[in-house]
Amino acid sequence: MAGATHPLLRLLEHLRGYRGQVWLASFCSIMNKFWDLAPPILIGMAIDVVTYQEDSMLADFGYPDPYDQFLILVALTVVIWILESLFEYWFGVLWRNLAQNAQHELRMDAYEHIQNLEMQWFSGQTTGGLMAIMNDDVNQLERFLDQGANDLLQVATTVIVVGGILLLLLPPEVAILAILPIPIIVGGSFMFQRRIGVRYAKVRKEVGDLNALLNNNLSGITTIKSFTAEEREVERVGISSRSYRDANRDAIRLSASFVPLIRMAILFAFTANMLVGGWLALEGTLSIGAYSVIVFITQRLLWPLTRLGQTFDLYQRAMASTDRVLNLLDTPIGLVEGEVELEQAEGEITFDSVEFSYPERESVLTGVSLKISAGDTVGLVGSTGSGKTTLVGLLLRFHDPLEGTVSLDGHDVRELRLASLRGSISLVSQNTTLFPGSVRDNILYGRPSASEEEILEAARIAEATNFINELPEGWETDIGEDGHRLSGGQRQRLAIARAVLKDAPILVFDEATSNVDNETEAALQRSIERISADRTTIIIAHRLSTVRNADKIAVLDLGGITELGTHEDLVDADGLYSRLWSVQTGLAATENTKMPTKD
Repeated sequence: MAGATHPLLRLLEHLRGYRGQVWLASFCSIMNKFWDLAPPILIGMAIDVVTYQEDSMLADFGYPDPYDQFLILVALTVVIWILESLFEYWFGVLWRNLAQNAQHELRMDAYEHIQNLEMQWFSGQTTGGLMAIMNDDVNQLERFLDQGANDLLQVATTVIVVGGILLLLLPPEVAILAILPIPIIVGGSFMFQRRIGVRYAKVRKEVGDLNALLNNNLSGITTIKSFTAEEREVERVGISSRSYRDANRDAIRLSASFVPLIRMAILFAFTANMLVGGWLALEGTLSIGAYSVIVFITQRLLWPLTRLGQTFDLYQRAMASTDRVLNLLDTPIGLVEGEVELEQAEGEITFDSVEFSYPERESVLTGVSLKISAGDTVGLVGSTGSGKTTLVGLLLRFHDPLEGTVSLDGHDVRELRLASLRGSISLVSQNTTLFPGSVRDNILYGRPSASEEEILEAARIAEATNFINELPEGWETDIGEDGHRLSGGQRQRLAIARAVLKDAPILVFDEATSNVDNETEAALQRSIERISADRTTIIIAHRLSTVRNADKIAVLDLGGITELGTHEDLVDADGLYSRLWSVQTGLAATENTKMPTKD
């Protein structure tokens, strides 16, 4: 299972296209640290020259003159500093660009994968939770690649290089004292990261829950204000925020304790080296220059280990986040893509013995059969929860039926490519979604390649031209997030214009006129009648006046189609449709309020 593999290995596998950049960045980090460790040795050599002059270490290489020796040290210092600076520049550029590339690719992969998941999966998710994965979690990985990866490599390089120098050049008792704390520190670090990893997994969950609540409350601010529930929501957000704070507090408490413990181990090694090395220097066993190297190089070896706590902190945050992102990417796509490509749909739709139920719910549709001829207009009516919108969802393959088939032009929709199927259908729903940008941009969403004449014609058919021209900047007016600067009717007209511009052979109107006033409804109905000509049209409505002129009307109740016919046929049938018509037109009220007649 993917979940059993370490997140770092999963991440490297996912970013295998950047392996060359990872290796190059790692090489630059290692070389930068290699040259960064040279100055303490140069300092020791300089002290050696001052102390022993013609008998110094450099004199053994054929340069007995102390002045020449200092010139050599200066030249070496310049070269080393230039190399260190160059590699620092290169690793900085490489790691930061890698961090940006990785976060961009992971975010786009996650977003693309989410769009391909079936609608049923979304019912178990929260918008805030998904946003936390694509933003917060991806950004945690970016922070680690930007800083933490380089720190880990440089600490490892320091341990290897300095440990090798100490073991090769210094007396064993001095080298062992310097190296002794390293296994303790590294072992403690691995124990630390395992314990803190659990805490950061909880932190990521809590931030997802908090984001979900904030997203829900901000989008529902009108409802909150209308119920004067501001204080209640502040308290609810406070509870969630405190849970997030407390989860972080547990992680912080463990993280903060790590560095002081490391410092105690370092204190032992540093003071022991200073003491033992000093005794050896006083006895003449160790040169003054070598003693200076011990002091400086031990400091270079041990003090960077104090950053392991911070580095492992970044690492564990990143791994907890990476696990969440990659688990999302590993979510299987339930809908299998078909292979048949429709060149041009005619628009004949068939529902044959369709059964469907949502998870952990009773059946919504039981054995529904309905044939819609190409070019017909069909109304779907029924009480809330009767399955009207579910039928449309099955046609669009937002879900697949548990039993039976849904066909378009004789093809089971499961055999069709999703782009071909959905490209043949224009949907206008009750909850219209518009996008930040101009009026023109939102209409063009239906078909980005449309000409100016086609855009204007689509707006005219949707009866949107007048209100667009009255906007402050006309067609270039920014409508705001989800079109909040427009009225409900204006938003619906833009949605209809967008559907018209798509020019699909099948039109679906899902309660498209339910949230508007009577005048706007009449205008929208005129638009629907105009664009329904020569197209297969499905109209879902609670207002029966919206479907009165349909070629046939299907009444859904108790999971099936209980009535089917024209408006006149259904009114005369004295069934559910007839009763609903009487209620909506006021006939039922009139019947109930008639004065009784005398015998």
